[in-house]
Amino acid sequence: MRRTFIWLPWVLLIIVILSFIAWQKSQQPKPTIAADGVKMPAEKVESLVDTSRSGGVVSYSAAVKVAAPAVVNIFTTQKVKKLDHPLLNDPTFREFFGNQVPNQLDQKNENSLGSGVIVRADGYILTNNHVIAQADQIVVALYDGRRAEAKVIGTDPDTDLAVIKIDLDKLPVLPFKLSGNEVGDVVLAIGNPFGVGQTVTQGIISATGRSDLGINTYEDFIQTDAAINPGNSGGALIDVAGNLVGINTAIFSQSGGSLGIGFAIPARVCQQVLNSILKDGRVIRGWLGISLVAPTQDDVLAPKQAGVVVADVLQNGPAAQGGVKIGDKILKVNDEQITSVSHLINYVALQQPASMITLEVERNSKRENLRVKVGERKTQNQDSQYIPLPKR
Repeated sequence: MRRTFIWLPWVLLIIVILSFIAWQKSQQPKPTIAADGVKMPAEKVESLVDTSRSGGVVSYSAAVKVAAPAVVNIFTTQKVKKLDHPLLNDPTFREFFGNQVPNQLDQKNENSLGSGVIVRADGYILTNNHVIAQADQIVVALYDGRRAEAKVIGTDPDTDLAVIKIDLDKLPVLPFKLSGNEVGDVVLAIGNPFGVGQTVTQGIISATGRSDLGINTYEDFIQTDAAINPGNSGGALIDVAGNLVGINTAIFSQSGGSLGIGFAIPARVCQQVLNSILKDGRVIRGWLGISLVAPTQDDVLAPKQAGVVVADVLQNGPAAQGGVKIGDKILKVNDEQITSVSHLINYVALQQPASMITLEVERNSKRENLRVKVGERKTQNQDSQYIPLPKR
């Protein structure tokens, strides 16, 4: 009995020590998957988002604090010319309408609202082209309360992007996220919906590479379910680290409000347009002068047909001079397999004007290669069933 009594306290002490060690290990952070799919320690993720003890996210405030100062509100003014018509002074006309008719319609200002993103510390801002189109005056309101009049540096209606500039110092900048976006990634939309002031909404990336929507001439959209409304035009779509994922540009809606289907122009495209405008004053793109449609497919269950069909050819255009004809099915460009209309349009747009490309076409069940000299595309506007976020 005495020997058992001597060892019992030591056994209890060892059990207590082992229990304490096990409890300490359970409190250590475990590896977590970040939004871009890369494994990182939980403490690094927690520097970007606040989580509860159970691991659930309770706040994205850190990302918002990084990005929000670089998102601006844009106020545009368009002057409406006054109307001075002889009919306004006609006695019979005035007798019928009485004193409700002024001698002339005074000049008025139409104001609208949108958003923008500061992308360079020297004052360059990205926004939607439709936000500043036809504006006589553009005023930018910063997160810190400062205001400045902006000038237009360049526009690109084919992607609905524009670059404007303000002359202020100590400007915050939102860095581009050029790759790594995946469906399911958490994103935040920051803008000025309905003119109520800067607002943040949260969602996920619902799809990438959305095209053939008829919104812009060149389409490679990120789709998100983060709430986007009128006034968000030109605002930022960011990731949980505060990087610029895209510029919010359009919504699919039957009422004009958010239905959880919004579209943003990817940061990669935004950067290309920015650099081109700053270098050349405009965006230079290749062009063939043809209209395209997807191949007719009777059996919807059959595998998707390769290539695109030429529906029309501009007379004396680059494609016509290279021998392309209506009805040709374009299968490849420079040995790259063509999968859709937007794929071919975007591929050709990246080619330098006056460069030569090889088109592999199928004509009368035979294949042949055509050499075509790329032309330069002129910008143009395009109607759409989708809603570019209206100015307010």
